[in-house]
Amino acid sequence: MSSDADQRMDIAVGHMLRVGVTIAACVVFVGWLFYLAGANGIAPDYRQFHGTPIYLAHPGAIFHGIRSLDSRSIIGLGILLLIATPVARVIFCIVSFALQKDRLYVLVSTTVLAILVYCLFFRA
Repeated sequence: MSSDADQRMDIAVGHMLRVGVTIAACVVFVGWLFYLAGANGIAPDYRQFHGTPIYLAHPGAIFHGIRSLDSRSIIGLGILLLIATPVARVIFCIVSFALQKDRLYVLVSTTVLAILVYCLFFRA
């Protein structure tokens, strides 16, 4: 791989990461604004623990909650976008290395992607 191709790939990856994190932060900020708008000045009760509803642990439920403009679901979407950003980077690297016919880096990047997917979906 030439240094010119390296530089172009570095710039593209940098833009991808910057845009992904910015979009995720904006979505979380919008969800936070919806959350504040719906709070209506209710004083929290710190004597009893109120955990996060389990439905927010599943992406399908998050997307269902977004349709009803649920603030927690919007924040959950922002977190999913933040998690998806490095996964998209690895996929981009696999495609870039494949186009450059660099088999070693395709293998390494595919291994990294497999580890990421395993950790995301088959967590203990």
